[in-house]
Amino acid sequence: MATDPRLGVTPTMSNDPPTPQDLKLDEALLQELKSLKAFEAQEETQRRHVVLERLEAVLKRLVVLVGKQKGLPQGILSEAGGKIFTFGSFALGVYGPKSDIDTLMVAPKHVTRQHFFEHIPTLLKKEFRPEEMTELTPVPGISVPIVKLELCGVSVDLIFCSLQLSSVPKNQELEDLTLLRGLDDTDLRCVNGTRVAKRTLELVPQTKVFRMALRAVKLWAKQRALYGNIVGYPGGVAYALMVARICQLYPRAAAPNIVLKFFFLMRKWNWPNPVLLQNHEDAPLTLREWDPAVWPGDKRHLMPVITPAYPRANTCHTIGPSTRMVLMREMERAEKIVRTVYDSGRPWKDLFERHNFFTDAYKHYICVITAGKTKAASQAWSGLVESKVKWLISGIEQSDAKSVELVQPFNKGFNRVHECKPGEDVEKTLDGSLDCQVKEIKTETTEQANDILVQAAAQTEADGQHVPLTNGAVPADTDGKQMIWTTTFYLGIGLKKGANSLDISSPIQTFRSQCQEWPDHNPDLHSIRVKHMRNYDLPADLFAAGEIRPTRIKKAKAAPKPDDAAANKRSFSSTGLDDTHDPAKRRQSANGPSSKPTPNGTTGINGVKG
Repeated sequence: MATDPRLGVTPTMSNDPPTPQDLKLDEALLQELKSLKAFEAQEETQRRHVVLERLEAVLKRLVVLVGKQKGLPQGILSEAGGKIFTFGSFALGVYGPKSDIDTLMVAPKHVTRQHFFEHIPTLLKKEFRPEEMTELTPVPGISVPIVKLELCGVSVDLIFCSLQLSSVPKNQELEDLTLLRGLDDTDLRCVNGTRVAKRTLELVPQTKVFRMALRAVKLWAKQRALYGNIVGYPGGVAYALMVARICQLYPRAAAPNIVLKFFFLMRKWNWPNPVLLQNHEDAPLTLREWDPAVWPGDKRHLMPVITPAYPRANTCHTIGPSTRMVLMREMERAEKIVRTVYDSGRPWKDLFERHNFFTDAYKHYICVITAGKTKAASQAWSGLVESKVKWLISGIEQSDAKSVELVQPFNKGFNRVHECKPGEDVEKTLDGSLDCQVKEIKTETTEQANDILVQAAAQTEADGQHVPLTNGAVPADTDGKQMIWTTTFYLGIGLKKGANSLDISSPIQTFRSQCQEWPDHNPDLHSIRVKHMRNYDLPADLFAAGEIRPTRIKKAKAAPKPDDAAANKRSFSSTGLDDTHDPAKRRQSANGPSSKPTPNGTTGINGVKG
């Protein structure tokens, strides 16, 4: 906990202590978070610490092993050390029962990343019994090389950094900026997560209040599908920095008041003025960092939320006009709910109500369907496409601004497995049909799958690095059947009032080309289709139990005049999209009735009027 009477870059807005109502609501919020299983049991937390201790022992054995191979004297090896650091939700103290531990291994200079990937799998297998280590997936050659582990029931994302030091003792910390000297871009990305997490905690006045408020905000964001920087929303670090800034402005407030002020102030913030936890840090190095006065690209950032550790970076650089509009709309809704929690005793559970993205938010959706003919081909391909969805959104926003109000991406993809007969079944599946989906394999979101190869591909492409090849060989048909793995991403299209046509053919074509320009794209293995879908045609597996799916309302309609029909047809074909229906149904959809009006006031797409 920070003790500086003035935190942040401006004076506080209030130093008032919590009221009795604040304290009562604080207890109610705690109980609601517990009922939603936001906290894990103490024994589970203890298991995490034991796993980290064992990982540090493995690291020290790695340091000694490599040192002996290089002929270093025993006196140096006995002092070489090696230390484990954490970052992300675990380091901030806001982890839950299913949270990964983001873990950094720091070694002295004689151990390289190549040594790490060469030896760490064997050393881990010696430390953990087979029943204790149920996953071991090394992913080198990406922007942040990683080893994905499942150890004693604990998920661990393990990364590595070598400092330009002869030893890394147990009391080694990472705040000293001179430690960054000589590190390459990969090492800097690896080490800065820990530095940002520690500095953030140092800059908040009350750690306990910060953690409670952040848990509430993160749960709200996940429930409302507003979480994940790959597709254009804030991620965990960004939400932590925004909550920390509110804590600085209200240093004595209780968590419920921090939550209320978060929604109010972040909605009213004078964007693109940045959210900063501290003034710029002078450094003896000349590393590239966020600075709109120097870098023209940084001037275009709409919601800068800046890390407090050098070199500073914008954690919200992927936010665009549409996702910002969605965030502001959702923050306004959340603020109203929390105010009624204060004013009339409304329950906290209403704040964490599940999103309505598929049930009644939009009439029209764009489906981006990626497919691979091997699971390995699908993993890298779907991750790469996911990282480029934000460019499709940007292209649509700019292509027909008079019609588009916003394009809202759902923050997770949906993985499905299909078994097809060669020929027509394969083509239908690539085009979005679920007729051949394997019923015994449930649809799961990309978050549920937690596939490190997909995540690595998405983040690597987002960082401007080359996604490594993971295609595998083109499979032969087995028993006359072809397995296909698909991941589908959904975008809700909101049209401005009165708009009844939309030309997005150019951004669709550009998006496809951008994806297919991947050097390892193989048309025999990879497919991408972009489809239009009405809300009443959305698959059943997108809806939670008890949710009401949109239905098509049939109503009498006069036959259109020939000229009107021709205009509708031109409008439909100009979108660059194909309906997911067969041709006969597509013609019916283009001129037939629509479903119920939706709250966002959209009217139609492709010439279809609601």
